This record gives sequence, C-alpha cells and structure tokens, in this order.
Amino acid sequence: MADAILSLDQGTTSSRAIAFSREGRILAQAQQAFPQLYPAEDRVEHDPEAIWQTMLATARAALADAEGAGHRTVGIGITNQRETVLLWDRATGAPLYNAIVWQDRRTAATCARLRAEGHAGLISEKTGLVIDPYFSATKLAWLLDNIPGARARAERGELAAGTVDSFLIWRLTGGRVHATDATNASRTSLFDIGTQCWDEDLLSLFNVPRACLPEVKDSAADFGTTDLDLFGRALPISGVAGDQQAAAIGQACFTPGSLKATYGTGCFVLVNTGSNIARSAHQLLSTLAYRLNGEPTYAVEGSIFIAGAAVQWLRDEVGLLATSQETAERAARARDDAQVIMVPAFTGMGAPHWSPNARAAVFGMTRGTGPDELARAALEGVVYQTHDLFAAMQADGLALSELRVDGGMAANDWFVQRLADILGRDVLRPPVLETTALGAACLAGLQTGIYSGLDEIAALARSAERFTPGMDTHDRAIRLKRWQACVRAVLSVAVER
Repeated sequence: MADAILSLDQGTTSSRAIAFSREGRILAQAQQAFPQLYPAEDRVEHDPEAIWQTMLATARAALADAEGAGHRTVGIGITNQRETVLLWDRATGAPLYNAIVWQDRRTAATCARLRAEGHAGLISEKTGLVIDPYFSATKLAWLLDNIPGARARAERGELAAGTVDSFLIWRLTGGRVHATDATNASRTSLFDIGTQCWDEDLLSLFNVPRACLPEVKDSAADFGTTDLDLFGRALPISGVAGDQQAAAIGQACFTPGSLKATYGTGCFVLVNTGSNIARSAHQLLSTLAYRLNGEPTYAVEGSIFIAGAAVQWLRDEVGLLATSQETAERAARARDDAQVIMVPAFTGMGAPHWSPNARAAVFGMTRGTGPDELARAALEGVVYQTHDLFAAMQADGLALSELRVDGGMAANDWFVQRLADILGRDVLRPPVLETTALGAACLAGLQTGIYSGLDEIAALARSAERFTPGMDTHDRAIRLKRWQACVRAVLSVAVER
C-alpha cells in the first residue's frame, strides 16, 4: 500500500481535509463550511464545537476515501487560521466562550492605549509585530477579563488557551497534548521570535498567565497521537504550521527572496528572509516562515484582512452574485470607462496602514454602475492592496523573486492577469492551488521520514502557469493614483472606537 498523509486545513470559513500522496497528488478530500458569528459590529466569532465537528467529519471522510482506494495513512499535518484564539477547561475540554477570530476588532481601544503608553517598540523588537487587534494577545486578555473567574482559574492552571491548532491537537489527542508550533506562536504577540520562547515581559504587559499557554514545538515534530476511537487507530500528528507559513512551504519558498501570496478570506504575502530577522520600516511584519530541528527561518509578511471576503460580501450580503466564480465573467464585462474603486476595509486595514477603525467604501459610482462594475472593483481592491504590500517590501530593500499565488481567488484567470498587470511582474500559478494543505502534509512527511529534507519537497513542485503583465505603464499609474486617493479618504474618516 502506498503511503498517504492526511492534512487538516482549518480555515476561517470552512474546515477541509485532504489526503496527499508522497508525490503531492490529492488522493481524497472533503470540506464543510461553518457559520460566521457577528454578535456586534466589531466582533467576529466561531463556535469551537463547529470547528471541531466539521474538522473531524472531513478528516474521517478523506481518510476513508484514501484508504478505501488502497493508500495507508502514516501521519497527520495540521494548518489553521492563525491568530484566532480559544480558551477551554483542561479537565473537560469544554470551551468557555466562542473562538475570537483574527478579524475581530473588539480590542481596538486596548491597542490604542498600548500604543499611547509607548509599548510599540518593545512589542515590535521582540515579536516582529505591530500593535493591532488582529493578533492573539489582546483577544486572550479579553477572554480572561470578561469570563467570570477565568483569570483566577487560568493562573491556577485549570484552563488551557491557544490558537486553533492547539485546540485541535488537544481534541485529537484526548487532552494529552497541549502544544503549538513556532509559526503559530509567533502570531500571538507573546512569543519572542529571537529567543524562540514565550516572553515574560510580554506576558506581563498583556496580563496573560504562562500556565495557560501551550508548549512550543518545531513545525515538524511529535505532537502526539490521535485517540483510537477517532479514526480506528492511533495516527501520529507530525506537522503543524499556520496557514500562511504552510502555504509558503507548499509553494517551496525555501530560499531568501522567494515569495508567495495566498488569496483566501484575506490575502497574505510572505517573503523568505532566511536566518535573518528583517525589520521593516514600512509596517510590514517580521515573522517565522518555519522552524525545523530547532533552527528558525524567518520571513517578512504583509497582511490584507479582506480578499475573497469582499466577493463573499457581494454574494451573501448584497446578493449581486449567485456564485463567487462568476466574478471573472462579470469583471471582464464591466464598462471600460468605469472608475469604480472598492476599498474593502470591512474589518479595518492591515499592512502597511494598520488602521483597525477604517471601514469599507466604494468610490466612483454613477448611474451606469452595476453588478459587473462592482464585481470588478472587488477583485481590483485586492489587487491594489497587494501592490501596496509590494511597494512597501521594495521600499524596505527586499529582493523579490517572481510571485507565486495560491488560494481560492487564484483560480480566477481575470484576477491573476490583473494582478500581473498592476504589479508589473510575472505571476506563477501552480496546477494544485491547495498549497496550504500541501505544506502541512510536507511537514508531517518530514517528521515521519517520507521526505529526507526540503530539497526533496522542492522537487515536488511542478511547472506553473505564467501570467505576464500586459498593461500600459501610464494606465497602471493612473489606476494606482486613483486607488491611493481612495485609501487616503477611507483613512481620513476612520473613527477611534
């Protein structure tokens, strides 16, 4: 029987399980969506049990299909929405509250206070991050402060906290293992990316007890084995990485300068900087790409909060689209002279602006504006945000290679071509877009011995489809000037909350 690796990809809007062959082929897959909860204007939550049940159901389905076709599963890799945080009872495993999602803005006032008190330098130096509600620390502090008795119980070691990977590992192992990997830890604002440890100064600043936090392991490591009753036998959990780092591994971004952009609910551009912690002067993040054998490899990342979610908004809330896939046809059909710009700041703006109080806006509408023009504006808003990240990276002096793209939006030919046009550089699209799940599988394969090293994983990369820029430079400059004016307008009316 040929070996297979089961990858559990727990995302913002759905849970997906994919079984991969040693050669990186998809053998079986299953996916289930779960509800998004918006209890207040600035809040985004998930039901932890919905996360768990959808992840378990899809894992069982993909495992059964792969093994029914004659493959033997030898390990599990996990990748996850990163900064989303949970708090649960160590004795029962029961969550004390909903998961607070990375898009949540409820701690904007806390972040403003921390900036006003002058803590930005300390946090940036130790974590590589900016002060923003996006990251886990202020969310976790909110849980501890707002759930009756939670802080005292956490200090006594009765509660466990962690990002989604930690919660899944806890549930999969029946509570025997409370662990995370270094990439997920690096997104909490509690982890020193230089010393590779939970940092006492940061724990004190955010008022988070060390006793509730997980053990931090390498991205390819022993994370325990699954309970027998989940899959009929114990399977080793051998690889873990946050979704954007996993995508970089799946895209074989192993050398300094190699970079990828993942277009899912949000968009995240990550460039490998090797053993060097590159510090940005333009509000990009210094973070971990992965940690193997105790050795960290670093990256610079630009985070866009809304990408595919803008299309989802047009489809679900506005009702202008029957399916997300029809945006390509609508964008191609839009009026050539339309100047509609969407700044999709539905949950604030990420890099390089970092304005948690910014809100979305559409500019340039006329009586001739219709669904086609709005669909194009939604796609172009993501493209223009990507350009802003590239401009910041280039201003920081980073040498950038060709852009490799993945994620659901990357299946849209019109979108990828417009990306090449506006960036003015070639864009490569792999034949398999599930690179996040593939990256987690590759990490598990490293730990289980299926792969001998990163070179063997890089050899799995197949030829990619190439999109080359075709837009006139003057046209590009006019479009970008119009976009930048709209961003300034959005930022100018952001209200402190």
